[in-house]
Amino acid sequence: MSGEEHPELLGVPGSQAGTQGDAGEGDAGRREGCWMCHRGCARVSIPPGDFPGFVPTFQIDKYLYDMRLSEETLQEVSQRFGKEMEKGLGADTNPTASVKMLPTFVRSTPDGTEDGDFLALDLGGTNFRVLRVKVSDNGLQKVEMENQIYAIPEELMRGSGVQLFDHIAECLANFLDKLNIKDKKLPLGFTFSFPCHQTKLDESILVTWTKGFKCSSVEGKDVVSMLRKSIKKRGDFDIDIVAVVNDTVGTMMTCGYDDHNCEVGLIVGTGTNACYMEEMRHIDLVEGDEGRMCINMEWGAFGDDGVLKDIRTEFDHEIDMGSLNPGKQLFEKMISGMYMGELVRLILVKMAKEGLLFGGRLTPDLLTTGHFETRYISAIEKEKEGLQKAHEILTKLGLEPSHEDCVATLRICQIVSTRSANLCGATLAAVLRRIKDNKGVERLRSTVGVDGSVYKKHPHFARRLHKTVRKLLPDCEIRFVRSEDGSGKGAAMVTAVAYRLAAQHKARQKILEALKLSHEQLLEVKQRMRIEMEKGLGKETHAEAAVKMLPTYVCSTPDGTEKGDFLALDLGGTNFRVLLVRVRNGMRRGVEMHNKIYSIPVEIMQGTGEELFDHIVHCISDFLEYMGMKGVSLPLGFTFSFPCQQTSLDEGILLKWTKGFKATGCEGEDVVNLLKEAIHRREEFDLDVVAVVNDTVGTMMTCGYEDPYCEVGLIVGTGSNACYMEEMRNVELVEGEEGRMCINMEWGAFGDNGCLDDIRTEFDLAVDELSLNPGKQRFEKMISGMYLGEIVRNILIDFTKRGLLFRGRISERLKTRGIFETKFLSQIESDCLALLQVRSILQHLGLESTCDDSIIVKEVCAVVARRAAQLCGAGMAAVVDKIRENRGLDFLKVTVGVDGTLYKLHPHFSTVMHETVKQLSPKCEVTFLQSEDGSGKGAALITAVACRIREAGQR
Repeated sequence: MSGEEHPELLGVPGSQAGTQGDAGEGDAGRREGCWMCHRGCARVSIPPGDFPGFVPTFQIDKYLYDMRLSEETLQEVSQRFGKEMEKGLGADTNPTASVKMLPTFVRSTPDGTEDGDFLALDLGGTNFRVLRVKVSDNGLQKVEMENQIYAIPEELMRGSGVQLFDHIAECLANFLDKLNIKDKKLPLGFTFSFPCHQTKLDESILVTWTKGFKCSSVEGKDVVSMLRKSIKKRGDFDIDIVAVVNDTVGTMMTCGYDDHNCEVGLIVGTGTNACYMEEMRHIDLVEGDEGRMCINMEWGAFGDDGVLKDIRTEFDHEIDMGSLNPGKQLFEKMISGMYMGELVRLILVKMAKEGLLFGGRLTPDLLTTGHFETRYISAIEKEKEGLQKAHEILTKLGLEPSHEDCVATLRICQIVSTRSANLCGATLAAVLRRIKDNKGVERLRSTVGVDGSVYKKHPHFARRLHKTVRKLLPDCEIRFVRSEDGSGKGAAMVTAVAYRLAAQHKARQKILEALKLSHEQLLEVKQRMRIEMEKGLGKETHAEAAVKMLPTYVCSTPDGTEKGDFLALDLGGTNFRVLLVRVRNGMRRGVEMHNKIYSIPVEIMQGTGEELFDHIVHCISDFLEYMGMKGVSLPLGFTFSFPCQQTSLDEGILLKWTKGFKATGCEGEDVVNLLKEAIHRREEFDLDVVAVVNDTVGTMMTCGYEDPYCEVGLIVGTGSNACYMEEMRNVELVEGEEGRMCINMEWGAFGDNGCLDDIRTEFDLAVDELSLNPGKQRFEKMISGMYLGEIVRNILIDFTKRGLLFRGRISERLKTRGIFETKFLSQIESDCLALLQVRSILQHLGLESTCDDSIIVKEVCAVVARRAAQLCGAGMAAVVDKIRENRGLDFLKVTVGVDGTLYKLHPHFSTVMHETVKQLSPKCEVTFLQSEDGSGKGAALITAVACRIREAGQR
């Protein structure tokens, strides 16, 4: 026979050593001809009968048909495993799940900034290692390791737990002695590679021994405390056990240090297992929905509930029955190194008994459990010397193998190892598919960290595994990284990450502490606001008061008898509205509105006053045309949401621009006059401007139409302000003692005199410094929508500079002022928004973030928004208490009309603010009513009230 035509006969397995196809694609499509290669060989066509006592490879394929799994079967196995994962994660289904999906309390993978000196213990087999791992980050990631391997005698593996841990403590003492570091209390990570139930990072209860261990009195106990007891008993050294991890987790962490995409760990060695980073929201067994946690799957038990019975063969059953743990770890028994050689041995025995191999001869060695080792499979499947190795191994077992027996043994090894790789690939594909779905990405790019003798030493296992994963997940780019330093380094990495996270958390909390206000501080803010209110109302103190407490000349809220058609203008930000408001009374009491929104370009906001008011009049003209009312002269209410000094209802002197407006020639001028002049310049229509009001007053009037108790208005949107009905006797700037008048507080300027300096942070100062009006509107800059995003951005930059966020890398986008809009705060803090969406918001901002980064950004947003809501609540508490005291009441029932995007759209702002008012003003029952129609309707209602009063006065 030709060696060219049959390379396997020269010891080169050729195409037979490959993926699933290498183990035979089934009988269909085979060409008649050569019994050896079933490829329709050109030169040879010898029938099998010419070689008595030998089974050709295609007959082995048939004999082991149940071990050769089709792609459809693998897809089915993958789907079944996905369902088992779900069961393990669910609180209700976990008790009966075979795949336990154990939380590890490892919440983060390395980011490359870890630093320090750590110890690691690695216990997972007959040998165990002690390591010293030095991790340094001085711009260059560097890991230095020293380790020592210690044996665990068989009598200890089956002795008492106390003896085992005493032995470990003794080896640890020996190691510390050798390195002369017994006096140092170093942090230690403990890789303990057995099924454990973890309740904390440093507490792990052994569920069941595997891998031949049978130590008494350990199952059901915390292995960390057992190790601590053994160390304490010695008394000659002390260590800080920070984390206990599984070898699979250790592998993921080791590889994660070099590849930050690594979020899966896989071991295929003596045993097999996998772990991966799961979203916290899916882990029912652990409280909290934020972030991710590594799940130790314990996938060796897949099938223990019978879900794999249709693919388990007679050989799998035989192995299980002869094992130390019948009925347990059934998946592991199909794929791991501890059982692979035994599978081959059982097949060889059965075929020999049937006279199909070795001339029907059996030997005591071949009949002895464990005598065909898994490493033999790797040796036999090696290219070139494979058949020679088969001959050596079979001879060592007392057999006299023919060349054909060796080829058949090679084929059996291929089928067994290929099935192992394919099953492993199918379950791994389920894990990666889950990560892909969790992330909601079209194409997943991820890395799997791998360790284990089968994966590393078998000549084709890794390639077959990769090929199966690629076949089952064509829409994923998966990289496999070998863990070169074993799982021990991983335990040190988990410890290093835990130390880094703790140190970073402490540093971040220290910075955020300044933004967290105590009850006493909020009470102080309330009292200071009250003092500033009194100053603004007083004739003597008004001039230097920061909170101006401006009279609005609105002396009455709606009583329900108002009627007529009114125009309203609403100018208070980058958009501006024109409205037609029809007010009806009597049986048909209600308000009907038509409006149109117009934008104000930045160049007009910061141009001249004439340009601004000409633009406004142009928009009014467009609206009247749109409504078909060009010739009609209607009473008009003008909501003008900037600080104004009013001397009457229809005259408002602009004191200063806010909210980014800078139009020249307006400050110190009557805005009603500026509007009238622009109307005259256009010469198209005439309007009766009855009232100029602030948006806050408009909001109060709108809500007052619905609720007679409404005597306070509040806006928390782009800017912030409040107004309320004050007793005329206290309004010293206006003559008269009778009745009440609405006071436009202009509370955004609270603190401009320095009275809030003790609670302003470096971030507030930075935002103020770079604003259009440094030193002005300080309270507004701490609570309103225009500035909260900027405060957050400044904190994020500070965190990043300190290496506490985004791995210390500041993107150009993050340096851009205004990039972090306040709407992002509302979106990021939304309870229904998973961290995945937070990451996509950050991505939209050009910020490449990890899951941990997203949690930190969310926390910063929460702290900044909470402070804003509390400060707003403290200001409001001062207002309602003043109204109560004005009226000499023990208890006040009052309604606050509220508008503004921050109040309305932020998921927690209103709740926190309400709580704060309740805590700081216990003698007031405050109801908050949202103004649904904006402040424009309020301007029309003030106009309607003014017209009602005017008409009443004319009668």
